[in-house]
Amino acid sequence: MGDPRTIELLYGRGTLPLNLPADAQATVIRKQALPKLPDPAQAIQEAFDQPIGSLPLSELAKGRRSACVVVCDITRPVPNGLFLRPMIERMLAAGIERQAITVLVACGLHRPNEGDELAELIGDPWVLDNIRVVNHLARDEAGLVDLGVTESRGVPVVLNRLLVEADLRIVTGLVEPHFMAGWSGGRKVVAPGVAGQRTIRTFHNASFMEDPLAVQCNLAGNPLHQAQLEIVARVGELYALNTVLDEDRDLVRVTFGEIEASHLAAIDFVAQSTCPKVSRRFSTVVTSAAGYPLDKTYYQTVKGMVTPIDILQPGGDLIIVSECSEGFGSPEFRRSQARLVELGPDRFLASIADKALADVDEWQTEMQLKPMRLGRIQLYTGGLDEAERRITGVELIDSIDRAVADSIARSGDPAVAVVPEGPYVIPVFGGPDQAV
Repeated sequence: MGDPRTIELLYGRGTLPLNLPADAQATVIRKQALPKLPDPAQAIQEAFDQPIGSLPLSELAKGRRSACVVVCDITRPVPNGLFLRPMIERMLAAGIERQAITVLVACGLHRPNEGDELAELIGDPWVLDNIRVVNHLARDEAGLVDLGVTESRGVPVVLNRLLVEADLRIVTGLVEPHFMAGWSGGRKVVAPGVAGQRTIRTFHNASFMEDPLAVQCNLAGNPLHQAQLEIVARVGELYALNTVLDEDRDLVRVTFGEIEASHLAAIDFVAQSTCPKVSRRFSTVVTSAAGYPLDKTYYQTVKGMVTPIDILQPGGDLIIVSECSEGFGSPEFRRSQARLVELGPDRFLASIADKALADVDEWQTEMQLKPMRLGRIQLYTGGLDEAERRITGVELIDSIDRAVADSIARSGDPAVAVVPEGPYVIPVFGGPDQAV
């Protein structure tokens, strides 16, 4: 357990220093260190050759007429440049025609990724030069296929036609804690990644969001996870490549195989490292929105407000830094946040409680209510204009150093928890202390 005076918080493409007051007693919470893969390229080839719950990729690709590879959008730092080309080269070697292979960007209801941003996302000019790359559009009914509804909760199963109709289907992603679905990666790349808006809006309604099991690092009984598994089952044969990154964004694990089995294997690897136990709760918690690319918008920043609340003392201060380099988020999210500020938390929640179809992006506002119920949220950012600041629903600060000092003075407790990597680390109350 260290007590440095200056701690670097992830912020944009760099860091922001937190200079602690002399009387502060800091607990810095990080992932447990995982060994970096000495040869990531070799590890990826081995994952293709030694899959989990499936045949090797070279055998899977034999006799296939077409293939669709789904990648996450720009909000996830997935190392696509490491694995897309070797994956596609195996498909080509197995006889799939180049023009029959599609890379599909799983945008969900986010905006498309284009131009330089798409090049950054794909990470390999060879892929862009040789393979068709398409953004998923959740509102484009012509590009979607209706596969009915799930049995348990009647969620519409509406998915991208390119994935559903492909002969070989592979999703790729990053396994990290997710503040409502438990973990990212695997089945989540399908839904909401390449789902239609009716699907996304249904399993993001209040009956899902307010379920106490719809939380980070939990799959057991999580209604979003269960709906995602049912949606994946409707598609049929699906495979996944899952990556795990360390705090430096270097690859520490890669799994390939049947979509659920390979996903669970990656979770088993990373769970203990990512969810360190902490022996106490704190009246002052300082965190980040995980830096670029996750802190590009205020919409994504909400994740960093939710994930550390297990160690926030009721009535305490949660201080978060986020660059918000692209501003607020979607127009729908702006309207939702404006309603929150107008109505207040209780009336806002009452206004959405019985909706079968959530309004687009209002679920992020609903998730923001969770930390707001517990304590005071303070945000440091350089990326929002005055109109946007008025609808955050939280307190804006211009100095994290002063905010920490003021919080200590208010509580009379010098103990400060600092989570530099934000929502990529989920501190869990109940000691003994780990990874601090």
